[in-house]
Formats: sequence, structure tokens, C-alpha cells
Amino acid sequence: MVRQCVLGFAVIAMAMACTAQAQDPRPPNIVVIFADDLGLGDVGPGGSTLIKTPRLDQMAREGVVLENFYSCANVCTPSRGGLLTGRFPIRLNVAKDVARPTNAIGLSPWEITTAEALRERGYATALFGKWHLGHRPEHWPTNHGFDYFYGVPYSNDMLPFALYRMDEKIEEPVDQSTLTRRYTEEAIKFIESNRDKPFYAYIPHNMPHVPLFVSDEFKGHSEAGLYGDVVEELDANVGRVIDAIGRLGLAENTLIVFTSDNGPWWEGSAGGLRDRKGSSWDGGLRVPFVARWKGTLPEGKRFPGIAMNIDLHPTFLALAGAAPATDRPMDGMDITALLRDGAASPHESLLMFDGERIAGIRTQQWKLVVRSWYRSYDADLGRKGSYYPEGLLFDLDMDPGERYSFTREHPEIAKDLRARIDKAMTEVVAAPESK
Repeated sequence: MVRQCVLGFAVIAMAMACTAQAQDPRPPNIVVIFADDLGLGDVGPGGSTLIKTPRLDQMAREGVVLENFYSCANVCTPSRGGLLTGRFPIRLNVAKDVARPTNAIGLSPWEITTAEALRERGYATALFGKWHLGHRPEHWPTNHGFDYFYGVPYSNDMLPFALYRMDEKIEEPVDQSTLTRRYTEEAIKFIESNRDKPFYAYIPHNMPHVPLFVSDEFKGHSEAGLYGDVVEELDANVGRVIDAIGRLGLAENTLIVFTSDNGPWWEGSAGGLRDRKGSSWDGGLRVPFVARWKGTLPEGKRFPGIAMNIDLHPTFLALAGAAPATDRPMDGMDITALLRDGAASPHESLLMFDGERIAGIRTQQWKLVVRSWYRSYDADLGRKGSYYPEGLLFDLDMDPGERYSFTREHPEIAKDLRARIDKAMTEVVAAPESK
């Protein structure tokens, strides 16, 4: 009888353990590969012809491309702040300029990054590459949820430019020709050492931000000059991460995301979109986005729903069984359904910022532009007395290059979008925490 009871309890315990495991499976590993100043048209999934990106093409065939994915900013620092917190950069007080060795711009210790939130869920977290959210101790990556940091604090055109491991300077001057490869090698070591637990690897490359550097292996590799060589080396290293995850048997439990911080700068292709980095036109803000998660995301799908890099924070948290903080406004939204099923975007509209000012607003079909630049002239297109007092209204389904305004033909849409901007000026721009 005792033996029967023991066996009975053992069976019950095993059943309970199996039920608990079924209810609480290991959350997915998350890898974010973040290019710097890479245009939509610089990669195969965005229509590139001169630059060959076979590994990103593979990633697109095995995953999902979002065709209307935006950065929350048109330059480096604010874009990265939004990506890591799910909040518009103006709320973070990092929208006015980029972080430099000569200023105190940095991510506040009060902000909660994806790394911090995932670490609370038992994730190993690490950053390999360009941080660019402040150089003071309180701004350093290891004080924002990253267990491990191997990279640089700024853009590669800023001095002093040194490579760090944690908070120790390990190389100055930096051999930038090998940085893309070295970031990837360090990331793969981290993945290998954390294969038995959930991990979050953030890999923000320096390239193709200028000055451009490429290894000997990729010199003369492309039909698009040095810039093309740099992008093709970046693509090859995306492939190395994919291969490592496959070799370790982690492909079915790892979400890999590839995107860029903003549009292309002096070189590169915006894929037929208007303008480039630093502008509020789509060439400055719409960026490549490819996601792969074998067995969970569909293969070879292209979805049109609008989304922004601020959506990645709440999406990753949802996948990990967590929720964003409720003590602060959260501008990003969970886009899991968009990625898995091609569902409609959870956003009715997305704000387009130029620095600390709202320059436009995008819905699924329409975009209203109310501010731009011409030479040194700050063109306030949405004010009385201007050439376009209601702003410029573009039908992006018909005219993705933002060439012809339909404000006259659809005044009610222009009025509605302008009202949304005016509301955001009060609720986002003028909010106390934005000062």
C-alpha cells in the first residue's frame, strides 16, 4: 500500500510538472541586429540590386518582412532610445541632439530598457556594438540592464573613439576594419554560453555609418563601391549569427530581428523613398525590417501593417510573459499578431518626429507632413500664411515617394490628421516628463 501511494504521488507530481511546463514554457531567445544608417534599398528584401545580401534574403524567405516599418527618429541616439524603451525619444529627453563626448545627453536611470525588463524574467542580456546613449557612469549599458557590454559608446566619427569590454577600455585607436566581425564573434560566444537559458543579444553595428571600414576579405566584394562592400560584410555576419543559432539547435526558440536606426546618409539607397537620414520624409524614417523565428513566424511573407521600432520593446516583453511598466506612457504596442498573422497594425497612426518637433503623422494609407527643411529654411508647412497651410497630404498606397499632395482632394483627412498632431503636441511634446 505504501509503495502504491508513493508511486501514485510520483505520477501526480510528474503530471503536475508536465502541466506546469506546458503552461510556462521557456520564453524565446531574442536577437536584435541593428544597422547604422542603412537604407531600405540597400538590402535585397528592400529591392537592392547592386548590393547583394544573400543572408538577409534567406532570412526573408524563412521569415517575415514588414514593408512599412519606421524608426522613431531620423538620427542615431533618439532612435536607439526609442527602440530600447518603447517610448518616443522626446519623453526620454534624448531628442534634441545625439550623445557626444562633449555633452551630457544620455538615457536616464529611471527609464526601463528591454534588457532590464527581460533580465527580471531570467534572461541573460548583452550588447555588442554601438551604445550611443551616454558615456557617463549612470548612462553606461551595464547600468541599463545589460549583463555584458562589448562595444563603443559613440558613433565612429567621434573622438575619442575606443573599444570597451564592460567599463574597461581595451583598444584605442580601434581597428574599425574588423569591428563588424568582432562584434559578431563576441555575440556568438555569448549565445553559445547561454544556450541553456533564455537570452537577449542586442547587436548594434557601427556600419555603414561613416567613416566606412571593411575587412580585407570583403574589399572589392560588391558592385556598389566601398559602401556596398561594408553592407555585404554586414550581411555575411548576419548569416554567421543565423548559422550559430541553427548549429546550437535554437532556431525554433529564437526570434531574430534585423533593422536599422534610420535611413541612409551620404551614400546608400532609400529604395525610391523621399530624402534620407535627418529628414522626416520616409527616406529618413522608413527602414528595413526582417524577422525570423522558425516554426512560429510564417515563411516568405511580406506584411504591410505600419509599425515602428518603439513596438519592439512591448512585443519582446509580451513574448517573454512580461508587461511594460504602467507608471509611464508607453508609445509602442505589441505587434506579435502583425508578425505572426499579418494582422492589421495596432496603431491608428504613428507620429513622425524631427528632433523635438512633430513633422508628420502616418496612418496605414495616408501621411500628413507639416514640417520640412529647404537649405537653411525651416519650412513650417502647417501654419497659416504658408504655401500649404493644412500641410501636405500623401496617399502612400498610391504614391510611396511622397511626390503629390492630396490635401485639396481630401480636406477631411488632412483636418483629422492635423487634429491628431495638435493633440500629440499637448500629450507628448508638452508633457511634463518631456521637458
